[in-house]
Amino acid sequence: MPDRIPVEVDGRRLEISNLDKVLYPRAGFTKGEVLDYYTRIAPTMLPHLRGRPLTRTRYPNGVEGAGFFEKNAPAGTPEWVRTVPLPVPGSSKGREKIDFILVDELATVVWLANLAALELHTPQWRVDAEGRALDPDQLVVDLDPGPPAGLPECYEVALILRERLAADGLEGAAKTSGKKGMQLVVPLSGAETADEVSGYAKEVAEELARAHPKLIVAKMAKQLRPGKIFIDWSQNNAFKTTVAPYSLRAGPSPTVSAPLTWEEVETGELTAADLTPAAVLERVSTRGDLLRRGS
Repeated sequence: MPDRIPVEVDGRRLEISNLDKVLYPRAGFTKGEVLDYYTRIAPTMLPHLRGRPLTRTRYPNGVEGAGFFEKNAPAGTPEWVRTVPLPVPGSSKGREKIDFILVDELATVVWLANLAALELHTPQWRVDAEGRALDPDQLVVDLDPGPPAGLPECYEVALILRERLAADGLEGAAKTSGKKGMQLVVPLSGAETADEVSGYAKEVAEELARAHPKLIVAKMAKQLRPGKIFIDWSQNNAFKTTVAPYSLRAGPSPTVSAPLTWEEVETGELTAADLTPAAVLERVSTRGDLLRRGS
């Protein structure tokens, strides 16, 4: 097989390379399989990515090699990839603004997968057609277990959160993080600022921590977290990102940040290891996008 293969994706010309390179050594999962997964999941994933400035975690030497976060559009970005300049407080390179990538089409997904951008992370807001940041269109509550707690305890807290948010007329969907935790994703009207949404999430987290002190914490301090679930309300800060729905995760084996039904949360039987790329593609083919359905 040649090292570099020219392809055309929806009229965009690009090259893919090293398809037989193993990116998940313990699973023998190759770059070609990463490209195959992202190409097949793209129709379902794109609605969650469009208009959201993208942060990537790249693993050019596989998940057992050194990975790195990337916000700025890299050298060699094709001219057809949409980018938007946005401020980045505390930039390590002292830049007031950097050019973020926007994933609006399949060709961009393929191009990123070819760069071994395994993990895709997005904020809770989008930009408009002129590249101006809008107010958040979703609230995300991240549930982070402190060992020995894990997904079973996250499921328990997710159900408590669902009931609490419902009291305020909010209804969301659940998804795994693809690793040890999970998130609740709640659609918003876009009428509140990021500070207002973050403040609300903090109030709810602190309220639930007081009501369930043996199960929930609302502070990040690690000494408070063993055996409990940290409700990370700060994911709603305008400069924070969360792993995107259907993104791969870097771990010993390829897993996916996958939406769940509330029945699955209630039974609590699924593990992160169950949600492989093949399993998630099958779930989407039979159930559709659980996040868009609000299941």
